Amino acid sequence: MPALADDARCPCLSGETYADCCGRFHAGLAAGGPYAPTAEALMRSRYSAFAVEDAAYLLATWHPSTRPDDLDLADGTEWRRLDVLRAEAGGPFDETGLVEFVAHHRSAVGRGQMHEVSRFVREDGRWYYVDGDAAA
Repeated sequence: MPALADDARCPCLSGETYADCCGRFHAGLAAGGPYAPTAEALMRSRYSAFAVEDAAYLLATWHPSTRPDDLDLADGTEWRRLDVLRAEAGGPFDETGLVEFVAHHRSAVGRGQMHEVSRFVREDGRWYYVDGDAAA
């Protein structure tokens, strides 16, 4: 996993430090919380987990109905920027939510982006990523 100092800027570009933003969710999941309070916060923390190659966090926040058996993040992709385009529902009192985003990356092939509308569900007070549709 690429090392990221607690005082480094969070990969999700919230403007906060990694420790005060997504890092607390990455570290907290192993300790039983805190959990992301909204679908957008979960999506941002999952993006950051891709950036720091935290497959365990990604699998733990993936809904069991769609979760893969394993996840290999060692493909050389560098996640460079996240643009959140919209969020629908997904608040602390909602049961479902949608988040549309564009994630920019760089790999051996060159620069690219992933544009997705992701679906989330909240169960037992925790948000989970269910699946997503590639957007045009």
